[in-house]
This record gives sequence, structure tokens and C-alpha cells, in this order.
Amino acid sequence: MNKISQHQVTLSLAHKEDFPSMKKELQEAFTAGVIEAFGDAQGGPIPPDEAIDESFHAAGALIYHILLNGEKAGGVVLKINPQTDHNSVDLLYISSSSHSRGIGQAAWKAIEAQYPETKVWEVVTPYFEKRNIHFYVNKCGFQIVEFYHLHHPDPNFPRTSDKENDSLAPETFEFFKFEKVMKKDCSNE
Repeated sequence: MNKISQHQVTLSLAHKEDFPSMKKELQEAFTAGVIEAFGDAQGGPIPPDEAIDESFHAAGALIYHILLNGEKAGGVVLKINPQTDHNSVDLLYISSSSHSRGIGQAAWKAIEAQYPETKVWEVVTPYFEKRNIHFYVNKCGFQIVEFYHLHHPDPNFPRTSDKENDSLAPETFEFFKFEKVMKKDCSNE
């Protein structure tokens, strides 16, 4: 039985004045994963303020609150490409107080329902984030399609010089890319 069968999970567009509180909630949720993996979260907020701001203000970004029975339970930043119908999840979080209740999976179903024309969904997550890997692969039906690391970087993120990269921890560059094919693209056949 679905843990939240008696609850309704919906999406509601966020407004710019919501961004500061969403950023704080997102960082709290992501920091919990870092502490779980490494025992602490030193070095500033996770993800950094600049990364979240860039995501919130990226061209084509759609920012939603995830609502549980009308109450905020998380958020998501989507990039929707209506020309290709290849869409991506930039950031997705469930508030720390709402973890392990099935809200994430219900939110994912709401996202899919909101964008039924999607051919492929894509998301990238840190290699150590076991909760995310479990969620995307086992709960939502994504497949791991690529592993980004120092010698095979994510092409969507510009690299600094190798000298600058040498001073960064290798995990700074280690991410899994996931895809979920919703519809086969028959135009190439």
C-alpha cells in the first residue's frame, strides 16, 4: 500500500518571493544527505547559494512547490524543452520533516502527469547520494546512463583549468546521470 494513499500530492508554481525559503529548505534536505554519507557538512551550504540561484533563474526554469494536502512539503526546479520534449529535473527536494513517507514518489507521479508529452526525463545526482539513487532507479524507473568524474566531466558544467581542479576533492566532479524514457522517438527510424 502506498504510504500516502490518504494524502494528495500536487504541484504549485512558486513565486520569486518564495525562493529564499525554498533555498533554505532545499539546503537543509541536501545537507542531511551529506551528513549521512560523510558524517559532517563542512564548507558552507549544500548546494551552494550560487548554484541554487543559477538554477532558479536559468532560462526556461519552472519552480514548483510540492504540496501535501495543500501544505508545502518540498520543491522542484524543472527545465522543460517543448521543442524536443527532453526535459530535466534540476533540483528536487522533500523537506527533511517529510522524508520516508512516499511523498517523493507521489511528487514524481505529479510531475509526470503535469508533462505528459515528455519523451525523456533527465537528472544528475552526486555519486554518494544513496537515497537519490534508490529513489530515481527503484521508485521512479530511471536508469543510470553515465558517470561523470574528473576525467569525464559533465559537459553542461564548464571546467576550470586542471591546476584549479587539482586542489578540489575528486567527489566534486562525481555524479550519476539518470534518464527515464517515457516515449520512444520514432523520428530517427
